[in-house]
Amino acid sequence: LKEKKRQMGDTKHFCPVSLKENFVLCPGLYEHAAKYREKLYYFSTSEYRDKFLENPEDYVAHNEPIQAPPLRVCLIGTHGAGKSTCARQIAQKLGIFHIQFEEYLQELLLPKTKVKVGPSFEDEPEDDDKIAVLAEELKDFPQSMTETEKSKQEVELTEEEAAIKANLVDNEALPAEVLDNIVPEWWRKEPFRSTGFILDGFPRTVDEAQYLSERGLCPDVAVFIEVEDSDILERLFPPRLQKWKERQHKKLEKKKKLKDLKAKIRV
Repeated sequence: LKEKKRQMGDTKHFCPVSLKENFVLCPGLYEHAAKYREKLYYFSTSEYRDKFLENPEDYVAHNEPIQAPPLRVCLIGTHGAGKSTCARQIAQKLGIFHIQFEEYLQELLLPKTKVKVGPSFEDEPEDDDKIAVLAEELKDFPQSMTETEKSKQEVELTEEEAAIKANLVDNEALPAEVLDNIVPEWWRKEPFRSTGFILDGFPRTVDEAQYLSERGLCPDVAVFIEVEDSDILERLFPPRLQKWKERQHKKLEKKKKLKDLKAKIRV
């Protein structure tokens, strides 16, 4: 009741220092409050409160109201819930960026790996390796096969790229140092800073949500899409089955190629 009678600052219950320096609406806390010109301001940390008190004029409105940042949305949900479909439509309607988190990670690796990595993109390299070995033995076999195999050899990845690959392939957690090079720029750098975005598929774990909180990267809205398991099965099973059939077909073709190569070597 007492709070309602108080005259709030220009940013109401949001931290004016976070807004000014990071362009983020970060809720202030009651324990970090300060009074300036009969108005009450709340801050996200005691450090920001002290910073405000050193030079309050930098953080208050003057001739026009303080501008609020654009909309930032985190869209989360289980795999196959339809996040990307919804995110694309929302981004188009609101005129904001659509960022598909795992797709963005794949793009960071593509210059090195040349192909996407992870369980959904895995091929079975065993037969390829055998074909390459037999092709080496067979002198009159076209050299293009061995050249292709050389291009598939393991490339050298930086520590950051290795961590991203481990996340995509084995679902290992991304270190905070790697996230620091990826996530904050969507809040702080142009063109995302002034346009806004919908972040599809992040945060995925409690640790990643904690990371956003610790860095002061607050979304304005977090939406969780809940879908029945039966709906996800109907949506994902047909394309997965088709992909499995294609893999089986390729596997049979490779076995036939192996058989032909062995026959040529015997001859």
